[in-house]
Amino acid sequence: MSNADIHRHNPTPLWSDAVVFNRIACFVEVPESGTSFVEQTRALLAQAERTLAAVGSDKGRIMMATIYLPDLSNRAEFNEVWGEWLPEGAAPARACVRAELASPDLLVEIAFTAATRG
Repeated sequence: MSNADIHRHNPTPLWSDAVVFNRIACFVEVPESGTSFVEQTRALLAQAERTLAAVGSDKGRIMMATIYLPDLSNRAEFNEVWGEWLPEGAAPARACVRAELASPDLLVEIAFTAATRG
């Protein structure tokens, strides 16, 4: 197996927007807009939908999500927005972790693993 089997979307020297191997996509989203926790979460999920589409997937094909929250008191609000966003019956495996993010302005970050249509 070679690196030719790995497809990197928009690679930079430090990261790629998404990496696909063997019909599995991995990517991380941080919100590009929003000041409140709910605004940032909705913006992040909209970005995730665009990334999923770019790799030939959709939110019903998410297999795993690791949610990083600097403040776990936001978890109930997150769960509400997340539950509205996911298709019924398509909840992925999930972890929710308290973490210090790269900027104090970031209130949520999510690492996704999703199946692509290949």
